[in-house]
Amino acid sequence: MRVSVILAHPDPGSFNHALARRAALVLEENGHAVIFHDLYTEHFDPILTAGEMARAAALPAEVEAHCREIAAAEGLVIVHPNWWGQLPAILKGWIDRVLRPEVAYRFLEDDAGQGVPVGLLKAKSALVFNTSNTPAEREIFVFGDPLETLWKNCILGLCGVAMVERRMFQVVVTSTLEERQDWLAEVGEMVGRLFPADGR
Repeated sequence: MRVSVILAHPDPGSFNHALARRAALVLEENGHAVIFHDLYTEHFDPILTAGEMARAAALPAEVEAHCREIAAAEGLVIVHPNWWGQLPAILKGWIDRVLRPEVAYRFLEDDAGQGVPVGLLKAKSALVFNTSNTPAEREIFVFGDPLETLWKNCILGLCGVAMVERRMFQVVVTSTLEERQDWLAEVGEMVGRLFPADGR
């Protein structure tokens, strides 16, 4: 199985990087082909230009490559921090530029864009791993956990990904080494369960 791993955190020493590496390692151990993108290391340009907005626009080679990869992926793993209840800007820009019409979704022929799109992604399963420095109770009861709605309902669900599991690790800033090791083990378990070894 081809699985795309998308990482969005600027610090190479971050726990997000550790999460993404663990996910990729388990995927590889289970025999999957991993396409790994560290958006910050790659200096992915998040700016969607007016020239790219048309459905049949000629895309820069980098964006075209990302579009081909995400269209061919049979599974997705996305790792990013919770910043202001949102994605890092670089990841939002990746979504804007890569999850585009005729790659990730399309509107029906008689739909001018006001309706619900038809998802086109081949991937039917996705894992989203987030980190936060907000306690879970406050995240849910004060903020309403906006990332849950964003990923499941507003992005991946609309692009045809039926199974979306998300895990927020918190509070990272005060976590112990033992807690982080347990979280990494949990990532391995979740990845292994959703993307088991071929033939299982």
